[in-house]
Amino acid sequence: MAKNFEIKIRVYYEDTDAGGIVYYANYLKYLERARTELIYSLGLKHKKLIEEYGFQIIVAHCDIAFKKPAYFEDHLVIKTELKSLSAVKLEMVQKVYKVDCWTTTTEEELLVDAKVTLACVNPQGKPKKMPSAASLLFKSCL
Repeated sequence: MAKNFEIKIRVYYEDTDAGGIVYYANYLKYLERARTELIYSLGLKHKKLIEEYGFQIIVAHCDIAFKKPAYFEDHLVIKTELKSLSAVKLEMVQKVYKVDCWTTTTEEELLVDAKVTLACVNPQGKPKKMPSAASLLFKSCL
């Protein structure tokens, strides 16, 4: 597992406001999608975390900076990096970049910069230590 995890998405009309600009709240969906794909890449699923390990991962805090807008039909890359891990907390840095998929250039334009703190909780929402089997999988991202 690479330290930086990436997913690519395209901006659809439904993601935009009347001006064709991505509505700010949709970036939270993009970031969530990227974190979920990271979990899948580890061989885990959210259902497995709760059913087999007895915990779920929730967003405890999000610090997000909107640098530039994305527009209808833009191609984006969401990069996720696990910065730290404890028994009950994961801290990630996530960045959304616009990329030009129509040329051979690899230039990326930073649109959104986010720092997300995730907490491990039981089904009742109380903090719960991440089981060692799951923790080992996440540690492979560090």
